[in-house]
Amino acid sequence: MGLGSYWGEVIEVLRQIIPIYDKVNKYISLGKDTEHRNRGIKGRVNPGDSILDAGSGFGNMSRTAEKICGGNLTITLYDPLVPMLKNTSTYFQKTPDLSCGVFEHIPFKDGQFDAVLCGYSLRDAINLRIAISEIHRVLKNGGRFVIVDLGKPDSALIRAGVSFYLRVILPIIAFAVGGRLGLKFGTLHGTFKRWPQNKKLESLILEKFSRVEFDTDLMGGAIMVAAYK
Repeated sequence: MGLGSYWGEVIEVLRQIIPIYDKVNKYISLGKDTEHRNRGIKGRVNPGDSILDAGSGFGNMSRTAEKICGGNLTITLYDPLVPMLKNTSTYFQKTPDLSCGVFEHIPFKDGQFDAVLCGYSLRDAINLRIAISEIHRVLKNGGRFVIVDLGKPDSALIRAGVSFYLRVILPIIAFAVGGRLGLKFGTLHGTFKRWPQNKKLESLILEKFSRVEFDTDLMGGAIMVAAYK
């Protein structure tokens, strides 16, 4: 379960949409992206924590955590795209560590982090089960794994509605905001098709983690998840 061979196409699209990535995301999330990041992180990241922002992009998840914790965090940004990581230090109170790689081979030792954050990124794992296992490995005992992402509702009717939005409505919004480059956001529908339904995702996480808090919004089309090691 995961993107498999589709991963290369998705990563190339992500590389191309870097100039409009944040701007378009704000609109296609119906203005909810900041709210969802805050809901996912509050109470799960604490001052003094060492955190790994996995699939970090520009570091929006860890920047949110930094604000919540008053800047008292040790942050590592980890992303497969070097251009996403460039110049991110200007957005942070303290310069974060930077590392490039994929979920399936995280280059850090066992039990290194208090929290791992994945904001709209875990859906792009090549192999979801391996990705979850690697994240579990690098967390300390008692560590927290926070996911903010698209949800895939368990209800077939609502799932069809979310799919329609991603396949038809989202490209129109992305084009209006980002021009022709915005049309490339249509690959989100491909990642959604390969993403497990909410209950299945919860069960996958529970294969490695002892407890999961699974919160949803937009009728299950958005998820805020916290898993505890």
